[in-house]
Amino acid sequence: MNKPGMRLVLMVIVALSLSGCALLYNDLKTPLPSLSIEGDTQGRTLIGKSSCESYLWMVALGDCSVESAMKNGGLTKVNHVDTEFKSFLLGAYIKFTTVVYGE
Repeated sequence: MNKPGMRLVLMVIVALSLSGCALLYNDLKTPLPSLSIEGDTQGRTLIGKSSCESYLWMVALGDCSVESAMKNGGLTKVNHVDTEFKSFLLGAYIKFTTVVYGE
């Protein structure tokens, strides 16, 4: 392990492993921190989703805004917002989805 190239490869592998990001596949679901409004759970009768996708690090398409998710779900009031993130093959394909709950 005296070769500088091998040390660099090992350091990159360790850094990526510690970052919590998978190299081949990610599927994460988290609350959106700036819009995580914990309200009445009984009021979450409607769900709306909107998505954005990225292909081969070159093309990104879609509308993943909260406004678009509200429109798709027929919501007029938002109680809580979550996000979903999927990634394949070092980000060659990425899908980001905004999920809104409300009335």
